[in-house]
Amino acid sequence: MTEAKPASRPAAKPWIEAIHAYVPGRATGSDGRELIKLSANENPLGCSPAAAEALAGVSAGARYPDPDAAELRRAIGELHGIDPARIVCGTGSDELLNLAAQGYCGPGDEVLFSRYSFSVYDIAARRCGATPVEAPDRDYGTDVDALLAAVTPATRVVFLANPNNPTGTCLPASEVARLHAGLPRDVLFVLDQAYGEYLQAEEDDGGLALAAAHDNVLVTRTFSKIYGLAGERIGWATGAPGLIATLNRIRGPFNVTVSGQVAARAAVGDQQFVEHSRAHNSAGLARFTEAVEALGNRGLRAVPSKANFLLVLFEGALSAERALAALAEAGYAVRHLPGQGLAHALRITIGSDEDMDRIAAVLRREAETAA
Repeated sequence: MTEAKPASRPAAKPWIEAIHAYVPGRATGSDGRELIKLSANENPLGCSPAAAEALAGVSAGARYPDPDAAELRRAIGELHGIDPARIVCGTGSDELLNLAAQGYCGPGDEVLFSRYSFSVYDIAARRCGATPVEAPDRDYGTDVDALLAAVTPATRVVFLANPNNPTGTCLPASEVARLHAGLPRDVLFVLDQAYGEYLQAEEDDGGLALAAAHDNVLVTRTFSKIYGLAGERIGWATGAPGLIATLNRIRGPFNVTVSGQVAARAAVGDQQFVEHSRAHNSAGLARFTEAVEALGNRGLRAVPSKANFLLVLFEGALSAERALAALAEAGYAVRHLPGQGLAHALRITIGSDEDMDRIAAVLRREAETAA
């Protein structure tokens, strides 16, 4: 009997090998030229002046940060009326989404989400050996009935981005509540509200109330979007004490930096900047959506968005690839997502009024000249 030869190198687990690494939004053209970056849904207004001032005053690089982010959790709790003990902070909400899957899933389990959802959900499932499951969408939005129909005895976590990335669609509170009510009690419902602050007060999806009332709801948020602190990598989550305890067991021990904690606390205290950012985005989004819809006879379609970006579908003679190249030539980086089944679409972050007018003009020119 021939003895098996020892492996010549370390072998990753097969579920890790199956991961397609996250691809961030580009900031340069194919020739290396720096472009105006409208590919990552960053706040074009930057961050709060209070947060910028707080960052400028940080000089504690040799010291470990507070491992519990106690003051930041207290500030978040005061703003949202949440007991700080029911809050955990992370390296962006991405870390917390991954920890949610890691804490409650393993090989043989399933992680469920809608088609055209945030690509990190698939990665989070595969990282812990679970199987990602996509439910059909409804015209690029989340279909609650399809999600509930896809639940099986193996389902352990359901992810819902609301508003959704990369489509911008948003479920109302009644549909979020219906989805949660239809899930088994032992399934973790993760409501990803990365773009939640862009909603008007009357559009609140009720997620924080669900997390306060139920043992199987985790809500995640980030400081990367409306707060304009993407470079500091700060997120937070809230849920029942048992959920928070699980995430605290497996998160990094010093996962939010000193500067991140200081900046986020200052940002929380400047809600006037948040309101200004929301108003700027609302006006810019409406104006750009109108410009795209005016090209409907040329095959362009805007997916209704409640976030800080618009997903533009190219269903006529003008292809998304040609539009992408034309926008890059004009100096703009936007997001093309063929890996998520959206080869016929571009996700375009809402920037300054001038930038959005120029982008609309490029799309109009290309649509009118496409054969």
